Order: sequence, then C-alpha cells, then structure tokens
Amino acid sequence: MCICEAVQPIDNGVFLLILQHPQEKRENLGTAQIAHLQFANSMVKVGLSWPGLKRILGREVDPKRWGVLYLGPVKEGGAPRAEVAVVDKNGQPLRDSAEILEELEGVIVLDGTWSQAKTLWWRNAWLLKCRRIVLNPQFRSLYGQARKEPRRDSVSTLEAGAFLLSRLEGDQAILDTALKPFSLLLKKLRQPRPRPAAQPPRDDAGGAADGEDGGEGGGED
Repeated sequence: MCICEAVQPIDNGVFLLILQHPQEKRENLGTAQIAHLQFANSMVKVGLSWPGLKRILGREVDPKRWGVLYLGPVKEGGAPRAEVAVVDKNGQPLRDSAEILEELEGVIVLDGTWSQAKTLWWRNAWLLKCRRIVLNPQFRSLYGQARKEPRRDSVSTLEAGAFLLSRLEGDQAILDTALKPFSLLLKKLRQPRPRPAAQPPRDDAGGAADGEDGGEGGGED
C-alpha cells in the first residue's frame, strides 16, 4: 500500500538507530521502515544480536552519548514524570537527565512486540553501556484498534522515535511531520474495499445469453 505522497524526509540532528526483531519485519503494520524513510539520519538493522554499536555503525562511538529506550520498570517519585528522562539500572530517574539528553549523539529503539523487544534487550548486553531513556508521551498511539498494544500508554516504533527526537531537538514539527505517512497508512487500511463487479448472467449451457455461439449479434443475417 503506497504512502509515498506523505513521506517528507526530516534532517534530524540526533541519529536514530532501529534494531528490528526478524519476525517484526513481516508485520504489515510495522513502522520501522516508515521511520527510516522519514528520518534522513537513521538506520534499520534486522537481527537478534550484534557484537556492539561500533560494528553496527562502522565507526568509533561513545556509548555514553547514545540512549536506548528502556523496557524495565520506572520508579515513580513525588514529582510529575518528565516527558523524557534518563534512569539508572534500577529505573530511578537521574538528576542530571537534562544535561545527559543534551549531549546525546544518537538513540536506539527496539522494534517488535513487547516480548520480541525484550529478547533484543537481553541478547545484546552492550546496550547496558548506553543511557537508559524512558518516555512519558501525552498522547495515545494512532494504532487504535488496528494493532493490540501491551499497555495503554504503548506507542509504535515510529511514534516513540519521532516523539523522542522532537523533544531532544526541541521541535514539535518533527513529530507532526513524521507521523503523516503512518496516519495515511491507517486511513487507507480502514477504508472499505470496493466490491468486485457483478458477473453477467449466463445460460444453463454456460454460454452467453445472446446467441448460441456467444458472439455479438448471434442472429441470422
């Protein structure tokens, strides 16, 4: 289903890396490829495990300047949760979250179902060297009833990546623009499909109703 007319590549400053579970690649409503089309500085890698971030990107990197969306529990404090925060290994928000977020070179999103994403997390121990990022988006996923999500506040890979980049770069337009192809895809999927054209009636012998030979003007001259 073509959504080309809605694709508007965004020149994002923070790199977006999507690690996709192989089974998610076959999902018709997956959003990893849409995210890759929408963000000029992005990459999608399909697999279960990789030696490290350096091998994926093909260059030297400092994992402390990379964030990964964290799948573990987050400890709730007395203060309202921020839209984007960095947490420690226990899910406790760090006091210097804002400073860490400002220094990020890239972010990593794990693409797949909840269980598939957890598989990617546990099979790639090098992710533990990256900054753990948690999101608190104040919107519901565009998926709606189209695809079941594990939690009410769950969003698609595209929505998570676009929301995070929009906050890191301080530009709401990044989120709005990035979601246009996804919105169009869901709109087309929800449109009723046209019914097939009715077939012309046929006689008992299987020929056309006019003339024995089925040809046009089957009468005598």
